[in-house]
Amino acid sequence: MRCEVHQLGLMEYGSSLRLQQEKVAARKARAIPDTLLLLEHPHVYTLGRNAGSQNLLVSKEFLAERGLPVFETDRGGDVTYHGPGQLVGYPIIDLAQHRRDVIWYMRSLEEVFLRVAADYGIRAGRSPGAAGVWVGRDKLVAVGVHISRWVTSHGFAFNVNPDLRYFDWIVPCGLRGKGVTSLERLVNRRVALEEVADRVIEHFGAVFGLVMERVASGSLIAGR
Repeated sequence: MRCEVHQLGLMEYGSSLRLQQEKVAARKARAIPDTLLLLEHPHVYTLGRNAGSQNLLVSKEFLAERGLPVFETDRGGDVTYHGPGQLVGYPIIDLAQHRRDVIWYMRSLEEVFLRVAADYGIRAGRSPGAAGVWVGRDKLVAVGVHISRWVTSHGFAFNVNPDLRYFDWIVPCGLRGKGVTSLERLVNRRVALEEVADRVIEHFGAVFGLVMERVASGSLIAGR
């Protein structure tokens, strides 16, 4: 099986939601193969289905005054932050063609980033009861998904070199007593997102048994 990879650069969050909806509909119709969208977002906070208002530590008005929008979404999980320097991925995968098992899918996504972390000499792991990839008590990669008729959307956010101070206004993923970290902090150098994306694509294909085919981003968004 093959998977088309679209590297979209910086994309506003609302636009990415609409794009995911279009690709999910196309995947359900078997009009496209499995697809992986890779991008960055401008600064934004998103609330998952299980988000608690107490985990947003400032008001939405406070954030709006600073040009920081808040979106409610249908993904799993609580509140998180996206911004420049974070590699965000939205796999549009038909699990009916792989394995109809949500837990398997979540663990497989995490496995991709355990392997990426190992490429950089980082010993990452999982945390019982908390999705994502962790280094000690700090989250390196957040994972939150939505599945409809076994087609996935939303996905992962890998802290490569974001400004981690933006997490100070939330309780990330609703997990008090835990923190966040970045690849830059762990390896003590700035790492290009393009380099990290190459590793993510390679390991994603290996974990899911897919042939990864890169598609020029212009072909995806032409006419939009």
